[in-house]
Amino acid sequence: MSVLLETPLREGGRTLAKPPSIFVTGARLPEVRWAALALALFVVAWALQLADAPAPLWWSLYLACYLAGGWEPARAGISALRERVLDVDLLMIVAAIAAASIGQVFDGALLIVIFATSGALEALVTQRTADSVGSLLTLAPERATRMTRTGDADGLQVVATSELVTGDLILIRPGERIGGDGIVVEGVSEVDQAAVTGESMPVRRAEGEEVLSGTVNGTGSLVVRVTRPASESVIARVVALVAEASETTSQRQMFIEKVEQRYSIGVVVATLLVFAVPLAFGEDFTAALLRAITFMIVASPCAVVLSTMPPLLASIANAGRHGVLVKSATVMERLGRTDLVAFDKTGTLTQGAPVVRDVTALAGHTPETVLALAAAVEQHSEHPVGRAIARAAGADVAAARNFRALPGHGVEGRVGARLVRVSQAPGEAETLGTVVDVLVDDEPIGTLTLDDALRADAAATVARTTAITEHPVHLLTGDNDRTAADIAARTGISVVHARLLPADKATVIAALEAGGATVMIVGDGVNDAPALAAASTGIAMGRHGSDIALETADAVIIRDELSAVPSVIALSRKARRYVVANLIVAAAFITVLVVWDLIATLPLPLAVAGHEGSTVIVALNGLRLLRRSAWS
Repeated sequence: MSVLLETPLREGGRTLAKPPSIFVTGARLPEVRWAALALALFVVAWALQLADAPAPLWWSLYLACYLAGGWEPARAGISALRERVLDVDLLMIVAAIAAASIGQVFDGALLIVIFATSGALEALVTQRTADSVGSLLTLAPERATRMTRTGDADGLQVVATSELVTGDLILIRPGERIGGDGIVVEGVSEVDQAAVTGESMPVRRAEGEEVLSGTVNGTGSLVVRVTRPASESVIARVVALVAEASETTSQRQMFIEKVEQRYSIGVVVATLLVFAVPLAFGEDFTAALLRAITFMIVASPCAVVLSTMPPLLASIANAGRHGVLVKSATVMERLGRTDLVAFDKTGTLTQGAPVVRDVTALAGHTPETVLALAAAVEQHSEHPVGRAIARAAGADVAAARNFRALPGHGVEGRVGARLVRVSQAPGEAETLGTVVDVLVDDEPIGTLTLDDALRADAAATVARTTAITEHPVHLLTGDNDRTAADIAARTGISVVHARLLPADKATVIAALEAGGATVMIVGDGVNDAPALAAASTGIAMGRHGSDIALETADAVIIRDELSAVPSVIALSRKARRYVVANLIVAAAFITVLVVWDLIATLPLPLAVAGHEGSTVIVALNGLRLLRRSAWS
């Protein structure tokens, strides 16, 4: 349903995309327009009735109100009846027509107006969710500059981004929005990815590194080779997944819909009895019919049916606004039942890219010299370790000549007159991180130790997750015991599973589930896909997530913020509380009104106001979960 960024999307201080206001959204929905027209006709007719205007005049307006607010529910109800399904909408329309048939046209029109209003509110909630997702589409530019190369000449052609195919080269000028997912083949620049990944600072992108459609290029010029067509870009995949989510219903909703069919038939039978029994004992026909109509109205389960989906849809929209794609209402409901969370390490608790953690220099050398010489050679390498060393040294790096990659050994090159070689040191089973040796003219001068940088919010996320679930967090990783223990100690995780192959992760999850725990796993890689499928709920980190992980997961953290995990669990639990509260309110209204109608005389206007008022109440209560405060 919805993926909406927390703040309006901006480029150079200019707002790029913002979901329409609730008033704009409502104005374009037919349900809202028809409900507004029905209300206007009702108000005018009521005013004329109170002013003692000619009866045909206000009767005509009331009947027009019937048509405006009731034609669509009537059409839907008749269509359902053809399929042998008794729809609640049809019960309301029949009750309104019956009220008019005994002269209670005001009460019937009031029923139509409130019923149409509650339907408009439901449509509004759904459309607001869809608008939240649609705002993502404006991230990707409509046009891109395609580059064709013939000999020494480059040809440039402006084309629609929808025409880009895998392998196309596109030129991204400074300040332009990138038109497709791809790999940089020329140029260096800083790319603002805040709108898509949530990163607060622009990231450096150079040859061999990935860029995403919808992100904003900085001061450099880039040539990018498209790796995915527009229909398969990160943004397009998010929108497609949300479209699938909009077609789903929660388990509780499906249960309620099944009960609704039997309940509606029961209401019809009971209504006939409420009409026939008093009539058989001599009650006036009009009075008996009025009581039966009133009973049909108050006993109909409209509010019960609307108790579930508005809170769940609003929660999906709110989660999307904070960068979490929940794929269905069923998933949103299930998230709140999580009582144990397991985290993958690489790319989940860590950033998924190596950083230099320590530099050791041998006698006669300094750490600064060791790092500088290594970076001079590694700046030509596309290996992740090489890029990490170059980043650690900064911009002022000496030039290297005769660069050469040594497959399986490392790289080498000449810095001045010296031959500098950087090669991975022979590893031990329990080595903490990756160790590389730096040699000058075949003589070692020091070592560099690299490891995967921990996310800044990892420890806080683990602590909050533990507090919410009241169960210890588990760590699942394929790394050795020492590395796993180090990450666990730095994040506050007490239960560690190390040296796991992909199948082993799924086995651990299955064992936890068999023990009675409702498990959520958070991961990002291909090796996490089996575990994501085995867990009650799987969440994928969207920025580095593999395609299979994104497809297998029940929810995707698009903006790559680990802190969203405990937040979405808390939001789901809040939604469940709202659903329960709605069901209690709906059941209470139905019980009180039905009993009142059976043992006394319940005025039809009060019955209409009470029953349809409860429907409006539960719909509005669900809308409260759209507020930003509901997330925090």
